[in-house]
Amino acid sequence: MIHAGHFEDTYFILDVESGSLHHVDELVYDIAHLMETGMVDGAEITSALSGKYPPTDIAEALEEIAELREDGLFDCPCLVEPSAPVFNKPVIKSLCLHIAHDCNLRCSYCFASEGTYMGERSLMSEEVGKAALDFLIAQSKGRKHLEVDFFGGEPLINFSVVKAITAYGRELEKRHNKVIRFTMTTNAYHVTDEMVDFINREMKNLVISIDGRREIHDAERKNAAGQGSYDKVIANAKRLIASRGDQEYYIRGTYTARNLDFANDVLAIADQGFREISLEPVVTDGPLAIQESDLPAIDREYRRLGRMLEARRAEGRPFHFFHFMVDFSSGPCLNKRLRGCGAGMEYAAITPKGDIYPCHQFVGKEGFKMGNVLEGTFDPSVGDPFRDCHVFKKPECQACYAKYFCSGGCAANAYNTSGDIMKPHAVSCMIQRARLDTAIGLYIRRQEPSAEV
Repeated sequence: MIHAGHFEDTYFILDVESGSLHHVDELVYDIAHLMETGMVDGAEITSALSGKYPPTDIAEALEEIAELREDGLFDCPCLVEPSAPVFNKPVIKSLCLHIAHDCNLRCSYCFASEGTYMGERSLMSEEVGKAALDFLIAQSKGRKHLEVDFFGGEPLINFSVVKAITAYGRELEKRHNKVIRFTMTTNAYHVTDEMVDFINREMKNLVISIDGRREIHDAERKNAAGQGSYDKVIANAKRLIASRGDQEYYIRGTYTARNLDFANDVLAIADQGFREISLEPVVTDGPLAIQESDLPAIDREYRRLGRMLEARRAEGRPFHFFHFMVDFSSGPCLNKRLRGCGAGMEYAAITPKGDIYPCHQFVGKEGFKMGNVLEGTFDPSVGDPFRDCHVFKKPECQACYAKYFCSGGCAANAYNTSGDIMKPHAVSCMIQRARLDTAIGLYIRRQEPSAEV
């Protein structure tokens, strides 16, 4: 399977199964595009393109494509599912700790029902947090490197417990010869100097939620009194990042149907001095939801963002956009690409009461509770449906050129939209493909000049 794509005047062919990427001229792109749509006969292709190119040029390009195919670098046969299972049995190596089922913001699109997860507002106790880490140590078996994300709601509402759990984790590292990578996702609405010092000392990655322009952020991310949160969040985010040095962070925003010009929001974040940026499509229904009819505008907007990113780099004001960061020179192996986030197999979420779920977006959903860390119960069979939740098992993924970049999409998103973790959300798939074309084009343009096919 091949995919012919372009960004601006940069044309490429992706051989989906081998992962080979070819920087080509427009003629070869046009030929490959016809092949991608099912036209494979040379005479038919020549006829279709005869009004744009001389027949001799078309014949030469077809010959070069034939040589690539002979070399195994073009239109390779589809990979077969590995004989060994993608997941053998659960080995939990990463936890999402719901430190607070409460929040000091009331975001309009919140999948967690303003932090409550459709339940009561509550905070995780130190006892539950320590039991969660004990669970992680036990379930991780021989895994040395582990990860714990402090999540919510808003985790800084329960800062004292965050500190206690982190300190306990440091004890467990020494006792069990483990390395725990602590991370945090925060709205940065209330941040003290003590929090800044602690976060930048202990959190290996920090994700701060900012939606971009003031008017966009304040429209969707209000405080409990219904007031905009932008000014406080920007000031606190700057304090956090200014003393963070070269440690990892991301400013993570959300775009909705109300701001399909979201490239402006990415630039607004960059203009505040932040360089590591991610903007995600909203996961919700109702008036803010992204519709299939929005996809042409979204594709154009990712391309516009790509042009803006290049312009900023040329001006000496670079920033990184998470979804444009692809790398064909190295990267995860096939098995890791298939595993994706590892929900229910390598990753689990723990609620304030100690309940265990396959991931943070399944919390509170009937049939997905796996156990409780306080009670010492854990039923890994609840995670069995996730064992085969990968692209080789999903019919919708078989003919998709983006399948090895998304691992089959988010299981929670699929479940929330179809009731089936094996049925990817179609609009999310379209968005993935739209931004991938721009990402690949940008990747090629960053490389050393090379000869086109």
